[in-house]
Amino acid sequence: MKGLHVNCFYVFLLNAVFYVTTLGEHSVSINDNFMDNFKDLIENNDANSHAYAKFSLRKPSMPDDDTCYISPGNSESLKECSFNSASKTFLVIHGWTVSGLFESWVAKLVSALYEREPNANVIVVDWLYTAQNHYLVAAQNTKMVGQEIAHFIDWLEEETNILLENLHLIGYSLGAHVAGFAGSHTLNILGRITGLDPAGPDFEGEHAHRRLSPDDAHFVDVLHTFSQGSLGLSIGIQQPVGHVDIYPNGGNFQPGCSRQSTLETISKLGLFAVTDSPKCSHERSIHLFIDSLLNEQQASKAYRCRSSDMFNRGMCLRCHRNHCNTVGYDISKVRKTRSVTMYTKTRASMPFRAFHYQLKVHFFGKVDRPDMEPSLTVYLMGTEGEVEDLKLTLKEKIMTNKTHSFLLVAEKDIGDLLMVKFKWEESTNWSASSMLRMFSSWWSGDSADSEVAVHKIRIRVGETQKKMVFCIKHPQDLSLQKEVTFVKCKEEWKKTSKRLNLGNH
Repeated sequence: MKGLHVNCFYVFLLNAVFYVTTLGEHSVSINDNFMDNFKDLIENNDANSHAYAKFSLRKPSMPDDDTCYISPGNSESLKECSFNSASKTFLVIHGWTVSGLFESWVAKLVSALYEREPNANVIVVDWLYTAQNHYLVAAQNTKMVGQEIAHFIDWLEEETNILLENLHLIGYSLGAHVAGFAGSHTLNILGRITGLDPAGPDFEGEHAHRRLSPDDAHFVDVLHTFSQGSLGLSIGIQQPVGHVDIYPNGGNFQPGCSRQSTLETISKLGLFAVTDSPKCSHERSIHLFIDSLLNEQQASKAYRCRSSDMFNRGMCLRCHRNHCNTVGYDISKVRKTRSVTMYTKTRASMPFRAFHYQLKVHFFGKVDRPDMEPSLTVYLMGTEGEVEDLKLTLKEKIMTNKTHSFLLVAEKDIGDLLMVKFKWEESTNWSASSMLRMFSSWWSGDSADSEVAVHKIRIRVGETQKKMVFCIKHPQDLSLQKEVTFVKCKEEWKKTSKRLNLGNH
């Protein structure tokens, strides 16, 4: 098997992580069973020559039950399952499994698809028999499973005259690559494939024909939610593999799936808790897609950006020329010669949509202060509410005569922005009194001895694309204040000169 020796330690860890979660279901010895299973992986390098895939057309009233299977070559099964050739058809493809059972998300996704498309055909592809092998064996079997699905689609198209433009494959983890292989082997090109955190091990860095790629359908969109895992290992694929690749929260750990909470759980429960965090972030891709189906009016927005670092500075919130898009089901089908990489921030729970603000602050001054690392929190007030204690994260030291860009993320819609308050806190490098003096001079800028000054703040709202300028409210009262308030100026947003800009942002 290709790359077996290179991936041996990796596969050992992957199988160990998922194996311990099944110990409560079996009475067998840990050492005997696990080491025997791993020995089998080494001795049996060839993937199973049979890729068993079954096609269950589920019903809206029973999204978790397989009551009717469509059998390729048996036209009567289409009638028995009430297949509607005039409607959209979805194929839901699961990933690697240890238990050999469907996970709870399958029924939730089926139900959400029917909620949005009541007349659709939602078919769950069951390849559990093959998927419950050791990881590398299951990974190598994805091509054969994909080919079997391709044969099913070809037969379905010939038998029912369905429009492949109305066919949408949704694959999770290894299932995303299964969908890719299916698309690359059909006689005619598929309408759409959605990859939900496609698996990384054995696929990262591979040629396009050995993984999910933009060539597999008219439109391929991908959500990456766990492309950086424990011990430096990636569960989801890191590289872009679609026409549009979206990396929520940088594509790493997701909100609510923190490393710290996982470590605390492991300290209490031992290895039984090892999979909590990986599964949480890896599976978040599914729930983001479900969210986009159920909360159409609250869909998250993603923004095109060259890097996660630039996005975290708020430099990529413009929507012109398709530079922003909707996350999930209602994504706009943008096809470029190269993959479009996009980023977004989300909440920890459904609805996941968050609200993005870029703050552009120009610090005027005579002298650079390379030691300036203030700790700032921000309060926003709008026509529909308020949010407070938003951290203003500094990605670099404050430099004078330069425009610094910051990203703020709010978890609720506060309407049109009316007021902004900045509050500074004592840090390890600054006393409260010295920070008070420094910030007072920043905001006022009316002292001849002032080293650094801030006159105005420009704000762009990602979700509405509104641009505003905020001026200091009471500059004369700054001397003893621990916070400073800005309100909307009368003047319009004006583009700063290139000399002062951070670049094209």
